[in-house]
Amino acid sequence: MSDHIHRGFRPRNLDLPILDGTLHADLLPPAVAQEVSAALRNHRDPYVGVTTDGTPIGGLYHLEDTGLSHRKVLDAASAYLETLEQHQLLSARLPMDSPEWRLWTNAFPVWTHQGLRLDRVEPRQRDAVLALVEASLSPDGYAAVRNAMKLNGALGEFVRRYSDSLGEYTYHFTLFGEPSADTPWGWQLAGHHVDLHCVFVGSQLVLAPVFLGAEPTRAGDHGPYAGVSAFERETDGGLAMRRSLTGAQEERFLLGDSLRTADLPPELAGPNGRHVSGAGQDNLVLRPEGISGQELTRDQRRQLLELADVYINRLPDGHAEHKRRRFLDHLDDTTFAWRGGHDDTSAFYYRVHSPVLLIEYDNHAGIFLDNDEAERFHVHTITREPNGNDYGKDLLAQHYARFHG
Repeated sequence: MSDHIHRGFRPRNLDLPILDGTLHADLLPPAVAQEVSAALRNHRDPYVGVTTDGTPIGGLYHLEDTGLSHRKVLDAASAYLETLEQHQLLSARLPMDSPEWRLWTNAFPVWTHQGLRLDRVEPRQRDAVLALVEASLSPDGYAAVRNAMKLNGALGEFVRRYSDSLGEYTYHFTLFGEPSADTPWGWQLAGHHVDLHCVFVGSQLVLAPVFLGAEPTRAGDHGPYAGVSAFERETDGGLAMRRSLTGAQEERFLLGDSLRTADLPPELAGPNGRHVSGAGQDNLVLRPEGISGQELTRDQRRQLLELADVYINRLPDGHAEHKRRRFLDHLDDTTFAWRGGHDDTSAFYYRVHSPVLLIEYDNHAGIFLDNDEAERFHVHTITREPNGNDYGKDLLAQHYARFHG
């Protein structure tokens, strides 16, 4: 990996207590152990969702017939299941109502992961998993996932350690429920820098929560991952939105003009960086911060929609259009917040907070590279469906009330 990719920073001298992809939290400093074990502590708590005050806003998500077919996805799911041996089914599948939906982390798990690990199954089984993921997403969405996976492999090759976690296929795939056009079902793909949750309810599709990241965001010019890159549109779209705003508007959206540790509140300078809605935060109470869509000019509103589209367009076409309409319905009540610089090199954080879509983008300090301050080449992104519809929970409740009540 070329030095210019990451401004000359080198692998950090890091000695993590990882064995077979599992992080042993009892061997970590208490504060770090507390952060990385959030999902394990919280995943069985009664689900509420991300809210502004602890109570979800009702009536935001509607069970309906979109007229969209999931035939391609169902065929891919059937093809995947046909590759499995009987003993593999014990870990490859879980009930639809399993609490393990919410047991995921962008870091290394402190628990034994569910599902099948893609680097430990036959190539035809791994290919079948990837075909199912591809069928569930748009081309842009699938490319974003695969590039993040490949960059995880490139990171492993660069640091030459933790090959049981830093690899292109060191990810676990779990199928929930029974793939069907009528009965809800879904899947989870989870591992370092890639955590996706895809739920099918009739002809509807929910893709949330989604965590995608990379350190660094571009591989070098040689080797199996030469030229692979990610998050250009997420980065450029955020900068375009920030640069469309005026100095007179800064007091409404600017949380701070630097991501340097000395300039941040202590709670925003830790391993999690600035993002607040990551693993273990399914019931986060997050008050809106930033400038509202109602306060934006027409061009700024268009810029905000273009930024949201970068994330919305990870969904297949018809589902993306449906989500975009819901986002537009609530544009006046959507806020945009920014922290950091907006020149060509400064690290930054932004948040788009709609009643029906939460987006976070953050530049991080090095974990495996030795940069102690946040840099553009380490990116984390998170999307959620606030007010109770992560993991499709709101739609699932409506489905079960209507058809199984």
